[in-house]
Amino acid sequence: MINEALATIGEYVHLMGQTFRRPNRWRMFYRSLIREIVQLGVDSLWIVFIISFFIGAVITIQLSINIRSPLIPKFTIGYSAREIILLEFSSTLMCLILAGKIGSSIASELGTMRVTEQIDALDIMGVNSANYLILPKIVGLVGFVPVLSIFSMVTGLCGGYIATYLVSDLPTNDFIYGLQLMFNPGFILHSIEKSMVYAFIISSVASYHGYCVKGGALQVGKASTQAVVKSSILILFFDMLLTNLLLAK
Repeated sequence: MINEALATIGEYVHLMGQTFRRPNRWRMFYRSLIREIVQLGVDSLWIVFIISFFIGAVITIQLSINIRSPLIPKFTIGYSAREIILLEFSSTLMCLILAGKIGSSIASELGTMRVTEQIDALDIMGVNSANYLILPKIVGLVGFVPVLSIFSMVTGLCGGYIATYLVSDLPTNDFIYGLQLMFNPGFILHSIEKSMVYAFIISSVASYHGYCVKGGALQVGKASTQAVVKSSILILFFDMLLTNLLLAK
């Protein structure tokens, strides 16, 4: 089992070494990059909007239900909702969701190209297939994920604001005051930094499993599942690591 894990890590590192090389044709790279930004990033805005809006509303409602002590001011609900959304939801939880959508898409796309021998055809023509296929996906997702992260923050806080009209004992002014209380702009940068690391994990791990798939169509489905599972585990591990490193400054 250890030998298999080491072999997988070595194969992954070797693939990344092939991927991060200077593109032979920059015009084709930029064209592929724009296409991947649209497919992986822009097309994910709708799911980020839906999930962030309703999670922000649910967090606010749950806090208002559980914080009923007269000794705790109501503005702590807005403060707590802001901290949860900024520090964890808009980076970690959002990327866990995107790992299922984007990771499976990348793995299945590259896996299908592998089993139909399209990647082999690129290699025969002398094209660095890893650089040509994988690099635009990684650069596109890592470059666009800050937009998704900020969009998730704004949408989640808006969902919490709308929820104040559904909760009878939570004044809107108290919620807004809680959002502004002791605000640390560094938390936004912290969340963006984490989301960029997670985006690299999602795109690189999914690309590895799709690119290196062996077998037929059945193995493509297994590769997609492995990509999502391993990406999620790595995201949670790096969440613990990065939170300790970045917030301990």
